[in-house]
Amino acid sequence: MRKWTGVTRVFWVCALCAGLLACSGVPVDTGAMGSTPKRAHAAHSLTATDSAHLRYVSASGSLLFEQGKATGTLPGSMRAHVDVGAVMSGSFTIYTSSGSIRGHGSAAVHGSGTYESFAGSLVVTGGSGRFAKAHGRARLYGTFNRNTYALVVQTVGTLRY
Repeated sequence: MRKWTGVTRVFWVCALCAGLLACSGVPVDTGAMGSTPKRAHAAHSLTATDSAHLRYVSASGSLLFEQGKATGTLPGSMRAHVDVGAVMSGSFTIYTSSGSIRGHGSAAVHGSGTYESFAGSLVVTGGSGRFAKAHGRARLYGTFNRNTYALVVQTVGTLRY
């Protein structure tokens, strides 16, 4: 088991990271005789690995608002609302130079003390700009610092847009 000591708390790091970009633009026959074939929408798929270091901004009960920097395949800034408990759950938005990516996820918390690790999954539900039709799934891992409320989140998954 990986030990997370010395790492600041991280939770929702969105966007999906390092990897493969596959494009397709295959002509589609409309079926009408004599008509010009139309081009299919170019679908993009990105296998990615990203990390985010989020810092505490504010709270309302167990619901924390966090923000910070995301690095990896889709670098940018990130904002997250995280409900901290035996299971962490929340929503996130990642802001990249090509648009934003949003989604939600949950993770089981392991351990006790100042630093707690967590593991779970996230779902990308949409976005803006280049990522307006984004969807996908990823695994997430990280640490949470109970003293500073800082989150460190790592994600590995696939983003389609």
